[in-house]
Amino acid sequence: MFRGAFSISLDDKGRLAIPTKYRTLLQADCEGQMVCTVDLQQACLLLYPLSEWQLIESKLLKLSNMNPHERRVQRVLLGNAMDCQVDKNGRILLSAPLRAHAGLNKKLMLVGQLNKFEIWDEDSWQQQMQADIAQEQQGDFELTERLQDFSF
Repeated sequence: MFRGAFSISLDDKGRLAIPTKYRTLLQADCEGQMVCTVDLQQACLLLYPLSEWQLIESKLLKLSNMNPHERRVQRVLLGNAMDCQVDKNGRILLSAPLRAHAGLNKKLMLVGQLNKFEIWDEDSWQQQMQADIAQEQQGDFELTERLQDFSF
């Protein structure tokens, strides 16, 4: 499980380094094979270990090509999916279209989200965190049934 937010840099070739604490885990779980795609709701990227991405693909396969919304989800997620191999230095290469979608500059945030990472431009991440915390503090959200039962 991935957790925490890591400040990392994007090099001139579009590569980012996976934090050392996750490299061994990723090598053991998926031989360093990962898949990166766009987030449908926010200007960030989603980075999955191959084993987790295969579960997403199984779910996408069950969607109907005849339903316009389901087909659109398939098209956007699969059409932007890119295989990424963690190299010997612990880096992955992000394509220019993926970097453009998330507005990535040199300073990034790699954010653990249990089964995947989110990749954010650092400034966008800070703005999103401020907005999310403010919304929670104001109580301006829908309290779903799952959230009603959630405690920490």
